[in-house]
Amino acid sequence: MISVLDQDFSQLNLFITDLKPTKIIILVDENTHEYCLPVLLGNLETEIPFEIIEIEPGEDLKTIETASQLWEILSEFEVDRKSLMINLGGGVITDLGGFVASTYKRGIKFVNIPTTLLGMCDASIGGKTGIDHHFLKNIIGTFAEPEEIFVYPHFLKTVPYVELRSGFAEMLKHGLIADQTHWNDLTSLENLSAESIFPLIENSMRIKQTIIEQDFKEQNIRKTLNFGHTVGHALESLFLQQGKPIPHGEAVALGMICETYLSFLAGNISNDKAEEIIGNIRKFYPYIAISQFTDERIVALMMNDKKNSSGKISFSLLKSIGECTFDSEMSNEQIISALNYYQNLN
Repeated sequence: MISVLDQDFSQLNLFITDLKPTKIIILVDENTHEYCLPVLLGNLETEIPFEIIEIEPGEDLKTIETASQLWEILSEFEVDRKSLMINLGGGVITDLGGFVASTYKRGIKFVNIPTTLLGMCDASIGGKTGIDHHFLKNIIGTFAEPEEIFVYPHFLKTVPYVELRSGFAEMLKHGLIADQTHWNDLTSLENLSAESIFPLIENSMRIKQTIIEQDFKEQNIRKTLNFGHTVGHALESLFLQQGKPIPHGEAVALGMICETYLSFLAGNISNDKAEEIIGNIRKFYPYIAISQFTDERIVALMMNDKKNSSGKISFSLLKSIGECTFDSEMSNEQIISALNYYQNLN
């Protein structure tokens, strides 16, 4: 399911040879078209005809309008159900490309080649595809597994530091919810760089893949992967509404701080342990001012989160470093207390 590509992409070429698709569609954005597509095409060895579709980068393009345009292009290219889509890009490309592929003609095969740390360690894994709607994150989507995930870590050398830091938040989450050793390895890093992160990527991917294999449709343990995302997604949506989007990982880091504090309020962890975890997260992430949003607006967006039911806000909360609960209901007062705690950190 996860293959780390060597320099000549032999695993990808063998996969295509065995699959024998009728046509290949390569989905990229402007950035991956410039920096990553030449590497892929320079190593692609196939006689199968292919087409390249390029979209603009950015979360604000992950919409039903973009999906509709892509369905129309696939139709114009006469893409059939035996075609293969290659999603070459970060989380927006793998989310959007997977959604389009899984719905076009009731589903065509696709593979993900993530080019960002966020894509490698999170978005490309797990078969969740999706688009945003009315600024609600991933509110429309499907469960559809890629045929394979091909990872080429050297693509990270083309990624800006802010994108590395964004993906690093998901790696920290994996350690917090499932693997204390992984958390210790990550938080002991003196600085974030492609080279320092390389050795830890595959372990982070395996942690997520192991959880998903136990619970593909998110009925139980997979919910732990939502740690930091209930608060994080709400604030990410609010910044998106303002036309001032923040990186997904920075929203998740903010969310993990709030939800670590909620874990303390729930009696799961001690105040000292919460402060230790929060201190380690804050080493890597800037403070983001959220005072422009009322508590009521933030809580209302959390209420609309697709993971909730029966009008209750449900959280995945820490029991310790490396252990996480799910389906923990917290009161509005406790949620607001956590938001106030975060604001007072400045």
